[in-house]
Amino acid sequence: MIALPDFPWDSLASYKSTAEAHPDGIADLSVGTPVDSVPEVVRRALADAADSPGYPLTYGTARLREAAAGWLARRHGVTADPAGVLPTIGSKELVAWLPTLLGVGSGDKVIFPSLAYPTYDVGARLAGAEPFPTDGLLSLGPERVPLVWVNSPSNPTGKVLPAEHLAKVVAWARERGAIVASDECYIELGWEKRPVSILHPDVSGGSHEGLLAVHSLSKRSNLAGYRAAFVAGDPALVKRLLEVRKHAGMIVPEPVQAAMTAALDDDAHADEQRERYSARRTALRTALESAGWRVDHSEAGLYLWATDGTGCWDQVARLAKLGILVAPGSFYGTAGESHVRVAITATDERIAAAVARLTTE
Repeated sequence: MIALPDFPWDSLASYKSTAEAHPDGIADLSVGTPVDSVPEVVRRALADAADSPGYPLTYGTARLREAAAGWLARRHGVTADPAGVLPTIGSKELVAWLPTLLGVGSGDKVIFPSLAYPTYDVGARLAGAEPFPTDGLLSLGPERVPLVWVNSPSNPTGKVLPAEHLAKVVAWARERGAIVASDECYIELGWEKRPVSILHPDVSGGSHEGLLAVHSLSKRSNLAGYRAAFVAGDPALVKRLLEVRKHAGMIVPEPVQAAMTAALDDDAHADEQRERYSARRTALRTALESAGWRVDHSEAGLYLWATDGTGCWDQVARLAKLGILVAPGSFYGTAGESHVRVAITATDERIAAAVARLTTE
């Protein structure tokens, strides 16, 4: 059996019970799960493709790959070859299995940020490799590593890495023959800063060699329930991933591929959703700060990275008594032990409830 850490959210059970006991019910801000409706244009595309009795294409339809490339060009200034696009069964699946799919294994290090989504660590362990959280690549010296993860905007902190920083990571990796995988699932949700893709020419130098960018429609289009995501970048690397995924049966259903195509072709619904999140974010941030929390980073994404100066579990307990459930920063690494991650994805009514409780505490 592979030794994996305990699933962190299980440890929130008692705090959830406390929050649920609030007279007005729980305001669950612990997980960034979408609560708004799936856009009509997407539901219509899914329904129209429902009569799909045959096996879908692991590579995705040509139309889907073209839509993904078009979205990257239109929204992010990236010229991507549709041959270098591959749909995945949500982004978490790819994060967990990418080291294995790339042949990373025993004796290898998988690099990821010191404050990070836990699945980077899990993916390294599943491959039999060594998880290596660090924010300083130079500390590795001349050691060769096969895979480096970057995450901008960051989950949990919302920090945005500038193009200059990302370009240095790419240069460092190319000197050592490492692959850079960039988790860009929150790229359309920049607030104080505009995120940039690893595939952008200011970062990549115009070549996608050795680069992979992971994108999700869960937050942009409220498609978490569809498990709709894709990876784009180096066509040679995508071809390697495709061959393994074909053998393993890792295939996005054809109706979901049709829904993804419609979602990527339509920007209007994404702009409307962004405005909803912006309003919720502003209200919640103001309330947290009025109640004594400081919000750090949080320049982009769907979370506020907050601290009141005490330990993260003390803050979780304090908020649970108000009927508000949040995630402790320690879920994301020891560097997060003084912060909590507060999601802005609840309904307007539940955000309003949390705001009222914070402002009258």
